[in-house]
Amino acid sequence: MNMASMCILLIVTVITISVGNAKKEDFISLDCKAEQLGQYGQQSLLECVINIPNGNALIRVVTWKKASSVLLVFNKGNLTKRQGYSFAEPSWNLSNMNVSLLITNTAVEHDGLYECMVITDSGDHTESLSLKVTAKYSKPTIVSSPKAMTLITDGTLTCESDGGYPKGELRWFDENNRELTNDSPMEAKQTKTGLFQLSSKLVLGQISDVSKYTCSVFNASGGKEEETTFEELNAPNSPEKGFRKELDPATKIVAPVVVIGSLIAGLLIVMLILRRRSKQPRRHSTTPLMSEHHEVRLSDVEEGDDVCPDILA
Repeated sequence: MNMASMCILLIVTVITISVGNAKKEDFISLDCKAEQLGQYGQQSLLECVINIPNGNALIRVVTWKKASSVLLVFNKGNLTKRQGYSFAEPSWNLSNMNVSLLITNTAVEHDGLYECMVITDSGDHTESLSLKVTAKYSKPTIVSSPKAMTLITDGTLTCESDGGYPKGELRWFDENNRELTNDSPMEAKQTKTGLFQLSSKLVLGQISDVSKYTCSVFNASGGKEEETTFEELNAPNSPEKGFRKELDPATKIVAPVVVIGSLIAGLLIVMLILRRRSKQPRRHSTTPLMSEHHEVRLSDVEEGDDVCPDILA
C-alpha cells in the first residue's frame, strides 16, 4: 500500500470515529425545567428526565451538585446522598429515566444554581437549572407612640413584618390611598435562617386631615402579601377632626396670647373693684350711744341705713 492510500484510509477512519462519537453524544439528553420555585419549609422538586429518542439505555452514573458541593451520587450501583436530598421517586432503579432531585425541607440556603449529570451506556449529558426559594411575610403589626394617639397629637407609627424571603418592602398609604412611603425609610435585617425582618416608621404631625393609615408588605416580585390598618382615636367626622383641620401655625401662636390677655384683664378688674371699696368712708360706731342713752340720733345714721324697731321705740 502506497503512502497516498494510507492517508486516505486514515482520513476515512477519523471521520468515521468522529461521526460515531457525535451520534453517541447526541443520542441522549436531559429535559430539565430551567427555573423552579421552592417554598420555604416545604418540599422542592428539581425536575430532570433522561430523554433517549432511539431506544433504551442503561444508567451508569447520576450526579447532582450545587456549586462545588456534591448532593447526590449514583455510581456503579451505589447511592450516596447528603441528608435532606433524594431521588424524587423512592423506587428509583437503573432503568428509571426520571432522575429528578427532591429536597425534603427547603431553606434559604437551597436557593441557587444546580447541575445534573448523567452517564449511560448510550452517552452522557449535563444540564443546569436553578431553584428560586420564596417565603411569605407575616401580617404587619403597627405600634403607635404615644400608645393612645388622637387627631391633634404628634406621634410615630412603627410597622414590622418578618419571616419573608427574598427581601421585600413595606409601603404606607393613607385612607385616600395616597402613598406615604417616601416619608418612612425602611430597615431590612436578615436573620440566621436567612429570612428578612422589615421595619418602617411613619412620623405624624398635627396638621392633617387623615385618621387612617395602612401598612402593606410587598414581596420581591412586587406583589402585595398582607396589610394592616391603624386608625387614630376619635371618629373621622368628629368636631375634633374639624378643629384639627383648621389648626395652623398662626392659630398656635394667637391662642395662648388670647388666654394670657384675658387673665390679665380679669386681674385688672378685680384690683379696680378692691381699690374703689377701700376709698368708701367708714360708718361711725353707735355702740356708745346705745349704752349710755338707749337712743339713736338720726343725724348719726347714714341715709338709707336700716334701724332696728326696738331701738327707735
